[in-house]
Amino acid sequence: MLSPVEDPTFRAVYDRYFDHVARYCLRRLPEVESHDAVSEVFLVVWRRIDEIPDGDETLLWLYSVARNVVRNAERSQRRVLRVLARMRREPQYAQSGPEIQVVRHEEDEMLLWALEQLKPEDREVLRLRTYEQLTTPEIAAVLGCSEAAARKRIARAIQRLRKTASIADQSMPVSIRNKGEDR
Repeated sequence: MLSPVEDPTFRAVYDRYFDHVARYCLRRLPEVESHDAVSEVFLVVWRRIDEIPDGDETLLWLYSVARNVVRNAERSQRRVLRVLARMRREPQYAQSGPEIQVVRHEEDEMLLWALEQLKPEDREVLRLRTYEQLTTPEIAAVLGCSEAAARKRIARAIQRLRKTASIADQSMPVSIRNKGEDR
């Protein structure tokens, strides 16, 4: 099998249309991301070399591929921005001394241990609430139950976790402490 550089069909498409694809991507994405997008477009060309239409249709096909690649890049960027926004909402703790870190680590370990003692259904409800930060209606949709049932499951799981951990409310994460009420 020939490499892309050695393949005459790929080489002809690349040489003839590279600038068109690069300009298309650069007009739609930041420069660094546009270089990645162009690479992805020509990776698709290499993988689908036998499907590339002839003549004037080639450039239109490449634009279609580039459009999909750009849309994927934009979706990825939106996901990154959502994660960054979520991270900014997380509580920020002041730099603490080693004694506070030891206590916090111990509390975290106790909470994780208590979580593991619960039934899988209770663990899942608490994880959906805390890790995935889903609201009660969203948890209901994931579990396939009514909002009222989801609210009860959350409350009962929290109650069981508290009982198992035997720790004060204040040492639990805020997302669990709010007793399953929507944010």
